[in-house]
Amino acid sequence: MRILIFLLALASCTPSRTKEILAKATTEAPTIDGVASDACWQNAEWHPIDQQWLGEPYTADDFKGRYKLAWSEDFIYILAEIQDDTLIDIHEDGLDRYWDDDCLEIFIDEDHSGGNHQYSHNAFAYHIALDGKVVDIDPDSTFRYYNEHIQSRRTQQGNTSTWEVAMAIYDDSYQDDQVNTPTKLKEDKKLGFAIAYCDNDHSAARENFIGSVPVEGEDKNRGWIDAGIFGTLRLEGREDGE
Repeated sequence: MRILIFLLALASCTPSRTKEILAKATTEAPTIDGVASDACWQNAEWHPIDQQWLGEPYTADDFKGRYKLAWSEDFIYILAEIQDDTLIDIHEDGLDRYWDDDCLEIFIDEDHSGGNHQYSHNAFAYHIALDGKVVDIDPDSTFRYYNEHIQSRRTQQGNTSTWEVAMAIYDDSYQDDQVNTPTKLKEDKKLGFAIAYCDNDHSAARENFIGSVPVEGEDKNRGWIDAGIFGTLRLEGREDGE
């Protein structure tokens, strides 16, 4: 029985990596302006944000999401297209219940190790608000801004928001209030990765949480705790002709 309990506990901390996503290198960094006109986006593949992690079933009129990826030595670039019929930002304090406002959330695990990161920097769960502020939880279980980790811009046309992001990558040696050096990225590197969207349509709490990777079990809202549910992001070389 003790062996069985040990094996179950070990499995819960082991990355499931049920989905691998590839990102092409780019030699020309995109301009972070919320416009998908840069060369790196032209041939990049769209990936869906379609896994319901929280909430009741939703319709395509309420939410539809997809994203693209690219990378350079210094950043992972993300282009997310979110169709949302109602945008909500009701908490004036950006550190107060930020997950209950509409926001884009990016999960990243630099060394692809999985495991618990709830109150550590073993991985990051960046919540990007509609105004561009970036929040995660620090090792002291305090909500903190990490605006310096991410450059982003969101533009909107009708009910479609285009988010463009440049994300610096930090490993688990990161220390708050210290000088930290981002990881230099290289071809064939693997990282834990997922992206999600918190959707609220005038409720006291978010109504849906929709992610990019399937999560097993009844409790699917585990990305902010367990990096083992992230997918695998593999960095590929530059596509010829870019």
